Amino acid sequence: MWDYVGLGIKLERSNRPHATSVLLKSSDSLLFSLHSGKYHQPHSLTVSLLSLYTPHFYLCTQKRETLSVSRHFTNPPLQKMKIPTPPLLLLFSLLSLHSIAVASLSSSSDKKHTYIIRVDRDAKPSIFPTHSHWYESTLLSLSDTTATWPQGGPLIHTYSSVFHGFSARLAPSAAQALHSVPGIVAVIPERVRQPATTRSPRFLGLLSSPPSALLADSDFGSDLVIAVIDTGISPGHRSFANRGLGPVPAKWKGACVSGPGFPASSCNRKLVGARFFSGGYEATSGRMNESAELKSPRDTDGHGTHTASIAAGRYVFPASTLGYARGIASGMAPKARLAAYKVCWTGGCFDSDILAAFDAAVADGVDVVSLSVGGVVVPYYLDAIAIGAFAATEAGIFVSASAGNGGPGGLTVTNVAPWVTTVGAGSMDRDFPADVKLGDGRILPGVSVYGGPDLEPNKLYQLVYAGSGGGTSAADGYSSSLCLEGSLDPTLVKGKIVVCDRGVNPRAAKGEVVRKAGGVGMILANGVFDGEGLVADCHVIPATAVGATAGDKLRKYIASAKPGSPPTGTIVFRGTRLGVHPAPVVAAFSARGPNPQSPDILKPDLIAPGLNILAAWPRGVGPAGIPADTRHTEFNILSGTSMACPHVSGLVALLKAAHPAWTPAAIKSALMTTAYVRDNANGSIVDESTGSAAGAFDFGAGHVDPQRAMNPGLVYDISVLDYVNFLCNLNYTQQNIRAITRRPLDCNSARRAGHVGSLNYPSFGASFMASGSKEKFQAHFMRTVTSVGGHGIYKAVITEPEGSKVKVEPSQLVFRRAGQKLSYVVRLEADQPAEKMEPGSSKVKSGMLMWTDGQHYVSSPIVVTLQAPLG
Repeated sequence: MWDYVGLGIKLERSNRPHATSVLLKSSDSLLFSLHSGKYHQPHSLTVSLLSLYTPHFYLCTQKRETLSVSRHFTNPPLQKMKIPTPPLLLLFSLLSLHSIAVASLSSSSDKKHTYIIRVDRDAKPSIFPTHSHWYESTLLSLSDTTATWPQGGPLIHTYSSVFHGFSARLAPSAAQALHSVPGIVAVIPERVRQPATTRSPRFLGLLSSPPSALLADSDFGSDLVIAVIDTGISPGHRSFANRGLGPVPAKWKGACVSGPGFPASSCNRKLVGARFFSGGYEATSGRMNESAELKSPRDTDGHGTHTASIAAGRYVFPASTLGYARGIASGMAPKARLAAYKVCWTGGCFDSDILAAFDAAVADGVDVVSLSVGGVVVPYYLDAIAIGAFAATEAGIFVSASAGNGGPGGLTVTNVAPWVTTVGAGSMDRDFPADVKLGDGRILPGVSVYGGPDLEPNKLYQLVYAGSGGGTSAADGYSSSLCLEGSLDPTLVKGKIVVCDRGVNPRAAKGEVVRKAGGVGMILANGVFDGEGLVADCHVIPATAVGATAGDKLRKYIASAKPGSPPTGTIVFRGTRLGVHPAPVVAAFSARGPNPQSPDILKPDLIAPGLNILAAWPRGVGPAGIPADTRHTEFNILSGTSMACPHVSGLVALLKAAHPAWTPAAIKSALMTTAYVRDNANGSIVDESTGSAAGAFDFGAGHVDPQRAMNPGLVYDISVLDYVNFLCNLNYTQQNIRAITRRPLDCNSARRAGHVGSLNYPSFGASFMASGSKEKFQAHFMRTVTSVGGHGIYKAVITEPEGSKVKVEPSQLVFRRAGQKLSYVVRLEADQPAEKMEPGSSKVKSGMLMWTDGQHYVSSPIVVTLQAPLG
């Protein structure tokens, strides 16, 4: 430290390990941060001016009582001069006039959080050699004099492809101060998100022999690269073999980043790239425990390997999980290339890391981004996924994302930006029955994937409900009913089959709690909220899951038992069953609309197989996904919208390979307008949780149909400018919109041209607030369709929502060639509710507009929502 007595200035070495640094301090504020950078000679010190307006900076080297100061210009060589120490105060005082204005001191009690900062790329002062130097200098200007930075400096990530800016850990006061710094466009708080087969290709009509039209015309997706942003990947798995594949596509610019358990040789002609991003995770959670996690692209969870193989796994035979679902496993696009971007760790998936993965994927040259990660819904300008996806879409990259597993309640859908394809989950015509046989002879249906050892045949075991007779004296009934860790009394459950309520802790973990307490089996019973939705898990003990109705019967049977005649039962495992009717059904867990951010944009967009999906699995991870499970399996059966999303991602690779000129919006349109809403029993698709008919807020446009999507006839295309106009009509500020679009704009013309519902989307949504008057509600929608099927005459066929009138002008569209665009207007008139509605309640009615030329059927849902005021 150098202390200039009497001047109130101290020069201190900073604690940054990779820079020779000093901080110039006065008694009340930080004036300058001086540090050496890679672009200077050793032992030199860079004066990082705190003002963004300062036209130059200086290099200083201590020489006894004199500092050697070099004025730095962008191109000319340095001009050196010597200045005695005392005038240093005058020099620094003059240069710091602007810097003091932007300096912000934060209290030590001001807890830090991670923020993602978007900048105006062109605002970088020319004095800074790189954007990173500018970012770091800006952060140093906002820090107090006692601030410490992590190893490597204050920047967590820098972004340059989908986003211009950086992420850093800051006190809220410093983050607030950034809003006023010139060149800063947006300051976005980081959010933490969570990760949301042998049968599904056949269920979707993708037959390998003879190959379906879509597989044949796309060459099985060859030369398309799918980015999977997830928990990493398990290299060397048979699903990622490169046999029969040509060279890596010439456009590919990615890398294979090595690390523990992942040598550089892990990549091949199938897995063409792999990266990992942990800066955001470690900035919040501290340094990674590398004995529990691998700081490399290798998957130690299983989720990323599973989703990657659904999208683009190779044909593998034989494939099964613990003897279930035997057959040939394959992904949707077996020849597509994969690039793994690991962003999810034990602490979750952090926005700053997700955005860094988007940034790398776009620069690497991917064609599709598959993101099976969900979280809270926030305005688009605060949503890192929406921001990253916008830039990817602008680059021609299709982005599909999981809708979330918050169903069956409404308003639970996530990843709702209109430039993202949001995928919900449905079932297939396959299940894994494991029924409960009660002592009174009744059979309660259930599902399970349990590979043995089995219960003794023909033996009935005593049943106990953990919530009313199986808990420890210290445990409350609620904890024991859920079979939480340590809640069961071994003396009460030993040798018995334990009934556990679903919820709170993982389903398979409940079985481990029962096993440790001495139970021989478990029945996992749904509650009222769960409904009848069932998920087949790879349990560690003989176990099955039953729906809410069966669960009630089971609890009543146990409660009604008389002394001396205990309740008994067993579990009968029936293996794999094919040809199930009805199918598909909307999975109970699949998140539902309406869209919390933009109610007039229907979300989810569509559903795809996501219930009980078999796909690749890392050898070192047990199929139950809990530490106690030491079993090994090459494939595993999982459920979630996480599994539905990569089905669409792989199908998009096929469509993009077959139609390389189609935009992401055109591909989404083809998938949505050809989706179906009838099941294999020719009834309306039903909601698994209730058994009743599902609606547009449950399945969007319907269930994906890849064969029809290959030749949709017409598509609804959307340009980047259309999305900008959409954002304008959300009444976002220009600063909000720039945070997403990276460009200045004028919203006046957009707001004159239409409203939010006028985005050229392949669905129609209108929301009205019931007023109690007799006046009808009115709305109009402008749409433009593009012919991708050549010439033809299309006529409008309307199914009106109940209580509404719909008129289409014109009602006939005449196309003379492929590529021709024609526009039309939909006018909707809806009645006020016939009866008084409960405050805050809503009524949803659906219809459909279909354009057809007799060969193509281009369908779009029409959803009308009547909302009652809160009071």
